[in-house]
Amino acid sequence: MGFGQDFLKGFFGNDFLKDYTHASKTFRSNNSALSPRRKFLFHVVFNLNIQQIPQLANVFQTDDLTSLNLLVKEIKLPAYRFSVDTMNQYNRKRKVQTQIEYDPITCIMHDDASDLSRTLWYNYFSYYYKDASQKYFDAAVTNGSLGPNAQGVDPGASYPYGFRDIYTQDREINDWGYIGESYMDGAREGKPAFFRDITIFGMNDHKWCAYTLINPIISAFEHDTYNYAEGAGIMQNTFTFDYETVKYYHGALTGTKPDGAIPSFANPGNYDTVTSPLARPGSTASIFGQGGLIDAAGGIITDLSAGNLAGVIGAIQKGGTAYETFKGRDLRAILKTESTNIARSQIKQDLPGAARGVLFPKAPVQQPVGNKQPAGLKPVTTVVPGAVPTNLNKPITIPDQSGT
Repeated sequence: MGFGQDFLKGFFGNDFLKDYTHASKTFRSNNSALSPRRKFLFHVVFNLNIQQIPQLANVFQTDDLTSLNLLVKEIKLPAYRFSVDTMNQYNRKRKVQTQIEYDPITCIMHDDASDLSRTLWYNYFSYYYKDASQKYFDAAVTNGSLGPNAQGVDPGASYPYGFRDIYTQDREINDWGYIGESYMDGAREGKPAFFRDITIFGMNDHKWCAYTLINPIISAFEHDTYNYAEGAGIMQNTFTFDYETVKYYHGALTGTKPDGAIPSFANPGNYDTVTSPLARPGSTASIFGQGGLIDAAGGIITDLSAGNLAGVIGAIQKGGTAYETFKGRDLRAILKTESTNIARSQIKQDLPGAARGVLFPKAPVQQPVGNKQPAGLKPVTTVVPGAVPTNLNKPITIPDQSGT
C-alpha cells in the first residue's frame, strides 16, 4: 500500500489503530483525578498510648517513634465482612444484614539492627502478659523485671525455671499469663490500651488518604526464619492486628518538612530534602526543558524581584550555574534540535493516531534467519535428498517406502 493510501486510511479513520487520547482524558484530566493510587507510596504512623502509659516515653524516644514508622515494609488495608441472613417473605427471598466483622490486617516490619521493631513487640508482650516478666539471668532488661533471686536452684538466674514448686508451701511467683487488672488494683477504667490507633497514609499526586484503625491489638506475631540458603534475604517481623472500627480521612500534602498533614513524614532527619542538581535552574543543557536556560532566566528574575540579599545571592548562583552549564556549547544547535522535537511532538499529538506512524515512518527492521536471508512471509524451501519437503505452501507428499 502506497504512502498516499496509508495517509488517507489514517486520516479518514481506521478500525484497528487507535490513539491514547481516551486514556489520557480519563486518567490525566482534572489533575489526574481518576488515576489509580500507587502501592509503594504509603506511610504508617503508630500512635502509642503514652498519655496513659508514661513508661512508654522512657522506652521510645521521639526519634524512635519517628523511625518506627519507617520500618513498615508491607501493610494490608482494612477488610470487612457482613453477616447477611436470607429471610422468606411469602416465598420471596429477602436479604437482611445483622452485623459487621472487621478482618485482621497484617503488618510486616523490617527486623532492624537497632532492635526497634523487636522492642515494640517485647514491650507489648510484657505489658499484657507476665510470662516475659520473670527474670532469667540478669544480662539485660528484656530478660524480665520481676521475681526475687534464686537461692541455689538455678545458679545465676533470678527465677528458678527448672524448680518444681507444685508442693511448695511458700511459692514465690504466681504471676503468669494475661494481666487483667482488677477493681482492687484501682484501675476502675480497665487496663489502658497499648495502642491508641494506627493510621495508614496513602499518597498520590500531592494528595493523601488515611485509614485509622481504632484501638488495635496484636492478635498474632511471627518472627522470621534464619536460612543459610538465602544469601540475599533480609529478616522481618510480622504483626497481625485486630481493631474495633476504621476512620477515613483525606487531604492535600502541605509541602513542609516534616509535612504538617502526615506526622513524621518528610522529616529532615530521615529524608533527603536537598534539591537534586539536575533540577536546579540552569543545571541542564537544555533551553526549554526542566532546569534549562528558560528556567534559569525565570529564577533570576524571581530572585531579583525579592529585593533582599538572599535574592541577589540566589540570582548570582543561578546565573553562574547556567554559565558553567552552557560554556562552550552551541546554543543554536540546541535550539534547533529542541524546536524540531517540540514541533514534531505537537504535530503527532494533533493528528489522528493512525496517521502518526505514516507521517513519521520508521525503516522496517529485517532480522536474518537461518541462511542469512531476510525474514519474509513465505517459508524458505529446503531441498534435501531423501527428506520430506518442508515447503508448507503445497501439500506434503510422503515418498513411497515400499520399494515397488
